Amino acid sequence: MVVMTFFNHVGGAGKSSLTRDVGYTFGTWGLRTLLIDLDPQANLSSWLGVRGVPQERTVHDTAVDDQPLPEPYSVFGIDLIPSNIGLALAEARVLGVTGAQMHLRNHLQALREHYDAVLIDSPPSLGQLSVLGAIAADHLIVPVPTREKGINGIEGVGQALRSYRKLNPQLNVSLFVPTLFDRRQLHDKEALSAMRERLTPLASPIPYRAATWNDSTSAQQPVGVFAPGSEAHQHIQKLAQEVAQAVGLPVGAHHG
Repeated sequence: MVVMTFFNHVGGAGKSSLTRDVGYTFGTWGLRTLLIDLDPQANLSSWLGVRGVPQERTVHDTAVDDQPLPEPYSVFGIDLIPSNIGLALAEARVLGVTGAQMHLRNHLQALREHYDAVLIDSPPSLGQLSVLGAIAADHLIVPVPTREKGINGIEGVGQALRSYRKLNPQLNVSLFVPTLFDRRQLHDKEALSAMRERLTPLASPIPYRAATWNDSTSAQQPVGVFAPGSEAHQHIQKLAQEVAQAVGLPVGAHHG
């Protein structure tokens, strides 16, 4: 089982959509895949059609009370432990619990035989839920918008990583992913060029296909379900292969 956390404290980087679409792609390859939504905004959950969940079906009790992880929901051939706005309460409560930052990591160990891949969507912040997700990870996947704010946010990612390593010394960024790339914009090209100089390993850029992304999100479906074979879907499949290679998941003859 490989645990990867999609991580960036900068909002609007594409974490939730990439978690959804890469996770769904892994499922289509036959990998036993679990998604975990740690963001109280619950975008990942609602974008997969899972809304209004009770608190006990989120990671709240695992984070705060060291309880086993709840039974996941099944969506589009993969499993999901969703989020809700109540998870924001865990943020404050975890601070008062010694060792709570390790709870998710420890309870994921019990699922080692059940899953090949676990993908965690962390909130756009550097709060306790983000710490929980990062400490639980074997690998960080960092989406970076090809914008100035994306470049500027890299320093914060590095600082966070240094502090997380105190609890998870093996933790590394296994892949940076340039997102929202618009090749018509000089600014985007310059930002991508700067990333290529500074960030390694760097995935192929994910072009901004507003219509496909927004419509699939409105339909509460992964891009691969909503628009199979589309350009956006092809880019996701390519990224999924790059992510799998970066984290050591089998990328073989069992998928196209």
